[in-house]
Amino acid sequence: MQGIPSIEPFLKRLALLDEKMSAPDFYNDQRTASAVSREHQQLANLKEAYEKLEKNLSDIAENKALVEENSDPELVEMAKEDIASLEQQSEELRKRILMYMLPPEETDSRNTVVEIRAGTGGDEASLFAADLYRMYCRYAEKRRWKVEQLSSSESPAGGFKEVCFLLSGTDVYRSMKYESGTHRVQRVPVTEAAGRIHTSAATVAVLPEAEEVDIQIDPSEIEVSIARASGPGGQGVNTTDSAVQILHKPTGMIVKCADERSQLKNKIKAMKVLRSRLLEMKQAQEREKYAQNRREQIGSGDRSERIRTYNFPQSRLTDHRIGLTLHSLPQIMDGDIDDIIKALEEADYAQRIKALIDRENASD
Repeated sequence: MQGIPSIEPFLKRLALLDEKMSAPDFYNDQRTASAVSREHQQLANLKEAYEKLEKNLSDIAENKALVEENSDPELVEMAKEDIASLEQQSEELRKRILMYMLPPEETDSRNTVVEIRAGTGGDEASLFAADLYRMYCRYAEKRRWKVEQLSSSESPAGGFKEVCFLLSGTDVYRSMKYESGTHRVQRVPVTEAAGRIHTSAATVAVLPEAEEVDIQIDPSEIEVSIARASGPGGQGVNTTDSAVQILHKPTGMIVKCADERSQLKNKIKAMKVLRSRLLEMKQAQEREKYAQNRREQIGSGDRSERIRTYNFPQSRLTDHRIGLTLHSLPQIMDGDIDDIIKALEEADYAQRIKALIDRENASD
């Protein structure tokens, strides 16, 4: 079918998944069963949309023949109206088919670890980091996701030097993955007496939550240190040796967690962050091997990439990756970021679909 890659490989894959899902022990491994079920549903949707498109194209051909062969003006007009409607439906079906043909992202359904760090701008940067944290918490609330703070380091101004938290729910990583990068803010800081606009920044890293099956950590490769927690949290925090620091020797990566009074809980949280960072590092290495695939997606996912500017005096948000500008900053900072996520997702799909078609054309 013109403009659409061959559906045969997808139908063969669907038949294979049908066979897998009919096995008596299919649900013994819940994680694998869930992934297979999602892929099966996507391919079943693809097959259904493809069959609808074939029927539409057949109906269009019949109506065109009717227009050419019939002299009844009323019948010809009805046939032309049907053709216009069917062609519009067919275009929508083509887009849907191409989306279903895109390989599913394995991590899209994962829970997500988000790390926000204050960048350039001193106290103002830490206050902006706290604003971003609140924005994501409010967004999670709207999506009915659970927020669990993993670690934090407060600044003297009341913001965050760094805050790390886990978002749990449905398709969290699918929505949050576009948030990785440098977020820049332009506004008059509360500490600025002269009313001058300053530019500050905070960096966001979004990591799919890793499980032990994804990343195996040899106990001999980590060094765990225990210290007395400090900072807010009450008397118990300050008098208990509960803060945990984990050094991953092969990479030099350090993770600290002191938010819980329990040493064990802090260690569990720190290991969760460490596994997610190592999984992200592993995925980044894989992406480097296939640089073309990386270019086919919106954003690199790197902290150093400047992705967005929040201009408070003009109530303007600009996403530099897709040239999106919105003039509703108060609502956005209150967690209303669905329009941004949707625009980024659509732009990402458009790029990936174009790459899919280009590869198909190149192989012809």
